[in-house]
Amino acid sequence: MTFADLFERAAALGGDIDEADARRALDDVRSGSAAADDDSSGDGEGAVTDPLDPSPARVVVDADALAADLLVGGAAREALDALRSHGWTTLVASGPLLDDAEATIASLSDPELAADWRAAAEAWREPVAQPPGDHPALASAYRGGAMQIVSLDPSLTGPGAAAGLRDRLPVSVREPRAFATVFDPAKLYPDAVGGEYPGPDRDPRTMAAVDADGDQHG
Repeated sequence: MTFADLFERAAALGGDIDEADARRALDDVRSGSAAADDDSSGDGEGAVTDPLDPSPARVVVDADALAADLLVGGAAREALDALRSHGWTTLVASGPLLDDAEATIASLSDPELAADWRAAAEAWREPVAQPPGDHPALASAYRGGAMQIVSLDPSLTGPGAAAGLRDRLPVSVREPRAFATVFDPAKLYPDAVGGEYPGPDRDPRTMAAVDADGDQHG
C-alpha cells in the first residue's frame, strides 16, 4: 500500500477535516491513554538505549501532523513530501507515537485506513524505544537524535516552549507550514551527506527511488 493509495482512499472518504480537527483528536487520544501509560512497562520497541548523535537530517513528525498529512493534505503533506522525496533524511518515531497517530486517524476516518497507514509508516520510519509516559514526539527526538520536530501542538511550537526546549534539547519544533518553508535540502545535503545536492531521489507517493532525471527505478 503506497502513500498515493492511502491519500486516494482518504480523499474518497470525504468529510471536512482540517488541522484543528487533527489537533483536537490527538488531544483526546492522549488524554485517554494517560492512565494506561502509567501502567505500561515499555513501548514494544525493545530496551531504551542511550540517545543517538543529533542530526538535522533526522526528523520527528508528531501524531497530529502525521494524521493531517493523510486526511487534510495542505501544509502537512507539503512538509512530509519534502522528507519522503529524500532518502537520506530519516523519519524517527517511537511505537507510542505511531500508536497515537493510528488512533487519531481511526477516530477521524476508519480503523482499516488507519491500520493500512500504520503499515506504510512502519516501513518508512526508523524505530526508537522510549521510556513509558514520556511525550512521544519529544522522546523520539531525544532518543533518536532528531534535531527537528513537526507538530501542530501550540504547547510545543510557541516561542516560550521553543526556547525552553532548546535549553534541554538541540531541537527545533515547527508547524508543518513553517517546516516546509525552512527545510532546504540543497543546503542540508552537503553537511548531512557530503558533496553536491543531486535533487530529490525518491518518489514521495510510492517511496520508490528515482534518478536525477526523475525516472523511477528499483
